Amino acid sequence: MFGALRGRRVGTGSIRAGSQWLVIGLVHFWIVFGAAGCRQFPETAVSNEVERQGQRTFRDDTFGDEVFWTDTARLHEVVQKEIQPLEALSLGLKVDMERLNLLSFLFSNPFGTSGTRNLLKRDAVVGLKATFDKEGRIAQIGITCALCHSTVDNALLPGIGHRLDGWPNRDLEVGKILAKLPNFTAEQKAILQKWPKGTYDPRFNFDGKSTPLVLPPAYGLAEVKNETYTAEGPISYWNAYVAVTQMHGQGNFSDPRLGVNIVHQPDQVTPKLAALRAYQFSIPAPPAPAGTYSKSAAGRGKAVFDANCARCHVGGNLSDNNQGTLHQPSETGMDATYAARTTEKRYRTTPLRGLWQHAPYFHDGSAKTLEDVIKHYVKALNLQLSGKQKKDLEEYLKSL
Repeated sequence: MFGALRGRRVGTGSIRAGSQWLVIGLVHFWIVFGAAGCRQFPETAVSNEVERQGQRTFRDDTFGDEVFWTDTARLHEVVQKEIQPLEALSLGLKVDMERLNLLSFLFSNPFGTSGTRNLLKRDAVVGLKATFDKEGRIAQIGITCALCHSTVDNALLPGIGHRLDGWPNRDLEVGKILAKLPNFTAEQKAILQKWPKGTYDPRFNFDGKSTPLVLPPAYGLAEVKNETYTAEGPISYWNAYVAVTQMHGQGNFSDPRLGVNIVHQPDQVTPKLAALRAYQFSIPAPPAPAGTYSKSAAGRGKAVFDANCARCHVGGNLSDNNQGTLHQPSETGMDATYAARTTEKRYRTTPLRGLWQHAPYFHDGSAKTLEDVIKHYVKALNLQLSGKQKKDLEEYLKSL
């Protein structure tokens, strides 16, 4: 559940040159566009206090996971000693410009790790929470849901902008940063280094196997019963699973199917699940920006979709999983490796929402584009589609 370093270490010279670019770029954009910037997608509107509590939980609640990330993983030492702002951005970490104090950041020395500490003191790094000792060193650090399931719109600079909750951060290189932590063996680190960016394996810490999954969107969930690729439980089941077993929050989670029974007192997770779900349900899927697809072709593509895809992609959320249906991997030509590690051994039909935004596709990211998705199903299901029908179908998928 944590963003990571690129495959090679950034040299000191390139860091300083990049940091100079960062400073110049920040000042230029701040002067030209102003501190507010332009928001292309509206912030999720919360309509009641429960959703507002859920928003706070989603963005800023660590569930007490500092116990793990500080005492066991010693993440605070890595950040304190090694991660300066430009490298943090290269990890796929995001900065919420509405929490950024530019002048304070520039005076903190953005060339070094002190710049990162300045961002952390203002809770400007999306999904990271830190506390500091009297000398200004990081005393504790933890992670929140937003680390993997929020990004920014790059309104100021790449990686710095307005927060977009529910959008999967497909820039996070999760495994590589985990590989920097001292609580993993050399063999485990070698595996983690191979995880593609924007992926995470939520069972690696249980069985040691590695089939990293693409981080899913957390928007458009209001009509979705099961968020996981293998539909092992409803939304709050997965929230609890991740919060307790992956984020290492101080909460309770039990699933006899997995042989997992974790108990903490006090439970800092369970009382917050209802509000967290309410906020997630309030986040709509982002509409495709104007001009990114052909409306006329999409109209024709819907007819192609209805004739060839709607037997599984049914209803308002375009998934038959709400009806209790799961599919053997062989039914749709999917790799069975991850399913074999789960309780259901099968995959759900993924709800289709915001497809234009969150490439790559399928649970393992094996389809890099929507064109690749169509090619896969044409082959796996022996669909008889002309070249024009394929292009029309692609335009329809872009519109969802």
